[in-house]
This record gives sequence, structure tokens and C-alpha cells, in this order.
Amino acid sequence: MPEPASAILSAPLENSFAYTRSLGPVLSQFALGLRDGRIVGSRGSDGQVSVPPVEFDPTTGAATTDIVPVASVGTIESWSWQPEPLPGQPLTVPFAWALIKLDGADTSLLHVVEADSPDDLTSGQRVHAVWRAARVGRIDDITHFEVGDVEGVEAPANTEEHDDGPLLVVATPITTAIEHSATEEESWYLEGLRDGKLFGSRIGTGVDAGRIYFPPRSVSPADGAPAVERVQLADTGIVTTFCIVNVPFQGQRIKPPYVAAYVLLDDTDIPFLHLILDCPADEVRMGMRVEAVWVPEDERELSVGSISHFRPTGEPDAEHDTYRAFL
Repeated sequence: MPEPASAILSAPLENSFAYTRSLGPVLSQFALGLRDGRIVGSRGSDGQVSVPPVEFDPTTGAATTDIVPVASVGTIESWSWQPEPLPGQPLTVPFAWALIKLDGADTSLLHVVEADSPDDLTSGQRVHAVWRAARVGRIDDITHFEVGDVEGVEAPANTEEHDDGPLLVVATPITTAIEHSATEEESWYLEGLRDGKLFGSRIGTGVDAGRIYFPPRSVSPADGAPAVERVQLADTGIVTTFCIVNVPFQGQRIKPPYVAAYVLLDDTDIPFLHLILDCPADEVRMGMRVEAVWVPEDERELSVGSISHFRPTGEPDAEHDTYRAFL
């Protein structure tokens, strides 16, 4: 493979969102119990008590109705030592993952046991729960278990404010972190944006022969024909289709109403999405001529955010036939 003509850019990329779930009538009772500093399980038709409670009877399949309290002390059934905790794990010091059968339960609860070394742990050992002061109804309201048969010790009073409803909704943060490496085309496209220039790529052969893509592509998405040329583009174009954003949402940086539009840069063949500002939202229209408004040079980054938005140029609108194929 030939060496790339441009330096390949890479950067850490982290995607995060909160997965929100309603726990329903059974698991809500378990979560609400944790919030109150107590542990409950479900009793099945065979008399077996499951912790955490199960929503349906394992034997008959009937919906669970019998919720019973169990103790916050129990016995280690089995365990595995975690010598180097990973980000996001319950403790930041070495600990043991353990299956713990709480007194009054017939199944084991997976949790963590804090100990100085694995030599301090054995199966059959008695442990007790250590509670968090601010509890929200999650399994980590129990921060960990400690070795020792301590009975009758109540959890501290909850310092977290909460609603008193019978059902609980929990949000679990989900995060994926990767090191993203750009393609050669992406690299010079991003460097161009930082330098106040727009670069596209021209496809050499096949279905898309002669077409210019912005942002650039290394190959045609239609038939895989390679791009053969880097093309510097003007920062002017026309509005093809657009929408007026009227609804506020979390993280919104512009006060509605405003316009998000597909802009077809001059001499390109694929429109891309950006903002249209500096004019009333209800005056934006298809065919409107627009130009890029760049952020100050010392604020530009390796991203399309180096263009703050597009604004009308005041030129006559483009004829519909000149952009109808790009709608």
C-alpha cells in the first residue's frame, strides 16, 4: 500500500447516553427497598426465595406477588479476586466478585467484597452489607460487603431526596470510548476546515464519474469507483431542503426558531446539513443562495464547527431545475 499523501488524523472519541428504564411492579420493590436500606426477594410457588426478586414464578410462570424481606448478612458461595479494578467497577481498590447467599434467600446475589488480599477470603465466609448514605434505588446503594457476621445493624438514614411513587425509573449511563482514526480524505478535509478551506473529492469512473462529494469520499458509494482528485470548493451554495426547528431540547445552543438545511455547495453533487442564520426562519426558502460564516481563525478546529453557519448572500434564488435532482 502506498504511503498516504496527507498525515492521518486520530483522536479519542467518547459516546455517552443515559439508558432509562422503568423497573415495573416487582423490581421496583427491590429498588425501593435498597433505597430504604433493606433487601427483599420473591417467594415462588415452591417456597424458594429469589434475590433479586424475579418477575415471574420460575416453576409456574405466574406473575410474582409474594415479596419477602431477607437479611443484609449472608455467606460467600464462591468468589473471584479482581487485583486491578477497571474504570466503572464498584471499587477503586482490589476486591472480590462474590456470589453471596443472604440469610433467608435460596439464590445467590452477585456483589463485591472488600478485603485486603485474596488470602483473607474463603467460600463459606460470613459477610455483611455496607450501605451508601445517599441511596437512589440501584444495586450500588450497597457499596460493598465486608467480612464479618454483623446482624441488626441498620443502614444510615437516606440523605438523597426522592419521590414516594410505587414504581421506580432508573437511568444507567452507557459510555463507549474509542480511538478514531480518520481516512486520508477525512484528514485533509478536516485540516482544510481548520484553515478556512473546503475540500471535496471527485470520482473518476463508473456511475458517479465526475461527481464531487463534500464531505469527500475515498470511493463512490454507488459502485466503489475510487476518487481521483482533491477539489477546493467555494464556500457558497444554495438551500435545497430545510426544516424550521421550533421545539427546545436539552443541550440546545440556539434559541428556536431556527433553520437546519441541506446546502448544496457550488459545483458539488451532494448537499450537506448545516444551519441557516442571520435571517428570520420564515424567510428561508428552497433555492436561496447562501454563504459560509466562519468562526474567527483562532477558534477554528478540525471539525465542520469551524463554519458557524450559513447566511443569505442576497443574490437571486437558483432556478428549481438547477437543484431538483439533489432534493
